[in-house]
Amino acid sequence: MCLIAWNWQPHNPTTRLLLLSNRDEFYARAALPLHWWDANGAKESRVLAGKDLQGGGTWLGVSRSGRLAALTNYRTVEAQRTDAPSRGELVAGFLQSDSPAGAYLAQLRQNAANYNPFNLLVFDGAQLMGLESRGARILKMEPGIGAVSNANFHTPWPKLTRLRQALETQIEHQQLQANQLLPLLHNRDLAHDEALPRTGVPLELERALSAAFIATPTYGTRACSVVAVHADHAEFTEQSYGPQGLISQHQERFNLTGKVVKDL
Repeated sequence: MCLIAWNWQPHNPTTRLLLLSNRDEFYARAALPLHWWDANGAKESRVLAGKDLQGGGTWLGVSRSGRLAALTNYRTVEAQRTDAPSRGELVAGFLQSDSPAGAYLAQLRQNAANYNPFNLLVFDGAQLMGLESRGARILKMEPGIGAVSNANFHTPWPKLTRLRQALETQIEHQQLQANQLLPLLHNRDLAHDEALPRTGVPLELERALSAAFIATPTYGTRACSVVAVHADHAEFTEQSYGPQGLISQHQERFNLTGKVVKDL
């Protein structure tokens, strides 16, 4: 996943966390869309997420208790280690655990260098926290709007700034339903050259990657997601994309007690 924005309101009696995200990946990398994972012998599945079939993990997911985790890669021209474990397992690991956010990240920080560079955002119902693997830095997120792309948290890349501003506008107008928020993730506007980050990739590629929604012949936005964690239930909407456009849309609403309420 390459772009995430959120609004965290820890004292809000209704919506605690609202999160928007785009996952960007090569089209050839197989994945399953949003679904309840295999319960592994338990009475019911604990994890709701898409699944990367190559690495076995996920880029974004929620648990029945309202835990949430999301991941972005850190863009670098350095060669990716082929022997490194999948970063997607870090998201799945948090969703399947009961560890507080701080404890999970503190333990992960000790071996973060074993993975290719990443940013991990986790929410345990009480704390929203992040880990930047390159500096092994743990952040406690402040209430309000935040965002991350493929640099450190809150780095003001043009697409991150645009999404933050658009989310602020939606909040001001109380237009916070999934069908009102998903268009923010569909923005294909490119940044002007003078505003582009300098990450070391060729200029033409840097331009293509500057859009919130990326579409190149081999690589692009594969999933657009909106998640809302409320006081007593959660809602998750995901659109899946391929090189030809929208493939499917999946929506779930479930009580945080564990009982699925209904499909939206």
